[in-house]
Amino acid sequence: MALDLILRDVRLPDAKPDQPTTDIGVKDGRIVALATGLQGDAAQEAQGHGRLVCSGFVETHIHLDKSCILGRCACETTRMPHLAMERVSAIKHTFTVEDVTERAAGTIEKCISHGCTRMRTHVEVDPKVGLRGLEGVKALIDRYAWAIDLEICVMPQEGLTNNPGTDELMVAALKNGATVVGAAPNYDTDRAAQIRRVFEMAREFDIDIDMHLDSGTSANELDTLLVCDLAEKYGWGGRVAVGHVTKLASMPQADMDKVAKRMADAGVALTVLTATDLFLGGRHTDHNVPRSVVDANRLAELGVVCSVGSNNILNPFTPFGDGQLLRQANMQAIVTQRGSDAEVRSVWDMATASAARLARHTDYGVAVGAPADLVVLDAPDPVTALRTVAPVLMAYKRGRRTVTREPVRLHTP
Repeated sequence: MALDLILRDVRLPDAKPDQPTTDIGVKDGRIVALATGLQGDAAQEAQGHGRLVCSGFVETHIHLDKSCILGRCACETTRMPHLAMERVSAIKHTFTVEDVTERAAGTIEKCISHGCTRMRTHVEVDPKVGLRGLEGVKALIDRYAWAIDLEICVMPQEGLTNNPGTDELMVAALKNGATVVGAAPNYDTDRAAQIRRVFEMAREFDIDIDMHLDSGTSANELDTLLVCDLAEKYGWGGRVAVGHVTKLASMPQADMDKVAKRMADAGVALTVLTATDLFLGGRHTDHNVPRSVVDANRLAELGVVCSVGSNNILNPFTPFGDGQLLRQANMQAIVTQRGSDAEVRSVWDMATASAARLARHTDYGVAVGAPADLVVLDAPDPVTALRTVAPVLMAYKRGRRTVTREPVRLHTP
């Protein structure tokens, strides 16, 4: 059989160190063969030189619509109060569709360059910004389909039940390109009312839910428990994710374990947004500052599907970031003090296989029949790749080359 591509001499994520490398054969955008010394003619061949190949990083939580706005709204210069939402809110009325598209395109290209092949972006709507953020990001779905699969989660960043007109805009967005519904109940007086309304929207449109939830320094009044109850009540287990949930980081482990088991039983997944949670958390004190980052490894051990996301990039919520999801995973392992090979591998999964599971991507993985979404990193295995934040050297989407980065060379005298 004539192949479109043979990617030679690469190591699969689960390969043992003493196993021989593998060749990957691609035809019509899908993997059709995995073998050592693969025979056959191909229109293109590429050499991996014994490096790691994976199915590409899965970004489950990012905000393309408000990325790269630091030039318009300055960061806070004091620890408290931190007014990131207010800073962004004050300039949202200036967003245009074209402006959102341009900024988001720059961010998505960074993500692509670092091996991201699938992405869920949150986009906010309210009377200040209307549907301009949605329209600006939606324009990128087809534009970048050659490199990444992009889905939109619509959310009410500044409140839903307290913010007249937002509900109607959420529904309009769900009729016009958004395929996941989100929430941010901290900004409503009646947090439970927002959560219940979001579940109503999810049931009406038969879509998944992805909420910003339980940011704070005290574990009192966990909205996550209500989300678990509603997921069970409506049969939405496996279709609900919650992001941040920094309150869990303030709990004794035994108490956190009870919440984790409740989440696992209800089918509620977790996305940790390490950079943002670190930057915003712990601002209530000037000493012994808590990390405010959930130990996702512990939750994963107890059966919760976990992912690590970039969240905000170059805006007041997180004035850092380059779209490198592996950097976020590395930071997560460092901050939560997870250093054994098994622990590091678990965090790797939170940017790859577990993240794909959270987003319900059933075709993910380097396997015969799967899409040829392949990323080659300058490392021999996932653990080394995460420990060293290994650069992506090659990326493919459906068998087509999308990224090339030359390995670093030292010019010794």
